[in-house]
Parts: sequence; structure tokens; C-alpha cells
Amino acid sequence: MFRRDLDLERQWNGLLNALHQHIGKKPKDLNSVLFIIGVQELGQGARPFSKEEKQDLMHIAICKIMSLSGYYRLEGLDKQGWPHWKLLKKLPHFDLLEQEKLLKMHVLEYFEKEYSWKFGDNSSELS
Repeated sequence: MFRRDLDLERQWNGLLNALHQHIGKKPKDLNSVLFIIGVQELGQGARPFSKEEKQDLMHIAICKIMSLSGYYRLEGLDKQGWPHWKLLKKLPHFDLLEQEKLLKMHVLEYFEKEYSWKFGDNSSELS
């Protein structure tokens, strides 16, 4: 288990470095990466967002990444173009550390599937 955690952290740090190269600013934590995914999935570009919109963007990101494991399905977009998701199965109940690991694994999978980014042991590779 310890080795897997180290591998996850290496891949996570590779993602943070890749995002830094890609957007010019290194995300500071998981929430920052979820915000980036939410903005990308909204598809309206970078702009100022209200506090409520930022929370909604993070929710969009969580639904998107958890849809990779069948937890959510995209239902459609509202009049303003915001995606709405349907919960298909209950999310697993984990402690905070396990929740963070699960989300990080899904975020890495998202970038691999959506952008063909791969994160090895020592470096990140962007396609």
C-alpha cells in the first residue's frame, strides 16, 4: 500500500508540473485542479466566477471525473450552458485521506483519457 501511495504522489506531482507548464501557474492543491477541470468542462473559458459558481465548477469536476467509474452520467446542459449530472450509484464512504486519494486517481485518469497526458515515475509527458 505504501508503494502505491508513493506512486500516486509522484504521478500527482507530475500532473501539477504539467499543468504549471500548460497554464503558466502551478495549482496549489486538489481543489485548484478540480476548479481547472470544472472551467474546462463548462467550456466558457476563463473569466471571473462568483463564489457560488466556483463551488458549482468543483461539483462539475467531481461529477465528470467520477463519471469515469460510472458514478455519474451527464444529463445535459441548462440554458446558461452549465452541465447537469445524475448520480447513478452511491459514492463510497471513505475517510478524508482515502477520499482525496480516490479523487486524485480519477483526476489523473481524466487527464490521461481526455488529453492523453501520461505521468510516469520521474517525469510528466504531454502529448
